[in-house]
Amino acid sequence: MRILIATVTAGAGHVQAAAALEEAWRKLHLRDTVETWDVLEFTPQLYRKVYAEGYVKLAEHAPELWALLFNRTDDPTLAHKLTRVRRTLAKLPTTKFRQQFRKFKPDAVLCTHYLPLEIVGRLKAKAHSAHSPFTVSIVTDFEAHALWMEPGVDLYCVATEETKGRLVARGAAAENVAVTGIPIALKFSCPVDPPAVRQRMGLRDEWPTLLVLSGGSGMGPVAQILSELRKLTKPVQIVVVCGHNEELRRELTGQDWRHPTHILGFVTNMHELMAVADLVITKPGGLTSSEALAMGKPIFVLNPIPGQEAANSDFLLEHGAAAKANRVEDLPFRLEKLLGAPKLAEMARAAKSLGKPQAAVDICREVMERCGP
Repeated sequence: MRILIATVTAGAGHVQAAAALEEAWRKLHLRDTVETWDVLEFTPQLYRKVYAEGYVKLAEHAPELWALLFNRTDDPTLAHKLTRVRRTLAKLPTTKFRQQFRKFKPDAVLCTHYLPLEIVGRLKAKAHSAHSPFTVSIVTDFEAHALWMEPGVDLYCVATEETKGRLVARGAAAENVAVTGIPIALKFSCPVDPPAVRQRMGLRDEWPTLLVLSGGSGMGPVAQILSELRKLTKPVQIVVVCGHNEELRRELTGQDWRHPTHILGFVTNMHELMAVADLVITKPGGLTSSEALAMGKPIFVLNPIPGQEAANSDFLLEHGAAAKANRVEDLPFRLEKLLGAPKLAEMARAAKSLGKPQAAVDICREVMERCGP
């Protein structure tokens, strides 16, 4: 089979999900031809820059505007009416993608962003199209926005039963929606030796470890979080991941922190960092949350971006896997109450029960069962 995994660099999660799917498919089906394409790599430079950076800038500097845009477009009736317009807008800058798509002739297309769904949907809708691949919409949050619903989709892979229920209520056929979880790297299902990791990193066994994440692009009030953590009276040790934000990493490294603090840039061993963490302090992106759940780690949510992150936060809180503070200054008081309390262990158990570490493999198997030879 010829498998195309199509994604978009708009935040780190969509690309990470695509990488997890490629890893899983290659593990299961060594003889298949598998390629991962970022749609934006085929578009003009200006379009690519605006699309890739637009969401990050908007969410970081104008979250209220992003919330308005998110909510206004989250209407399945409106999205369906605008299908032709959306497909036309997606067509204009993606000529090179469509040309390569026709040459590659995939048997199945796994989409971790809705933009490739619109492009493939238009190609499939053409009356005389000679090729109509099996198309999969892989929703990378715990709630499915209306833009994930494209008439050309053959299968939806979603995080939870609640996500499925939302899609079915909006008109998707129940038999075409599979609850698989959000695809994450296979290393999150591999055993880790926490004492060995702590020893390698210079972490103490007897102190709680707080893992502070900024996301792949280094967003979020990380500096403010660390300033507030200075106020903790309980002994803790802190690991901070700044992602690709090298300026933030340099800024934090040059400061003197009250508690032992390890400042890291972009990392490839997140599964090890989560294995030694007692609590993950983060914005609730779909991929990061899924990784933490797979490792059975409780999450402390701070300042979720209105829209998909707020919906993710609601899901985690509803199921007891997370705690939340709307203001950074509330963090010390909340953590003093939480660290060492039975509530933290309860959150960890809830997280473990929600985790789907094999989601990427399950998606690949679901696709193969439905469209394979």
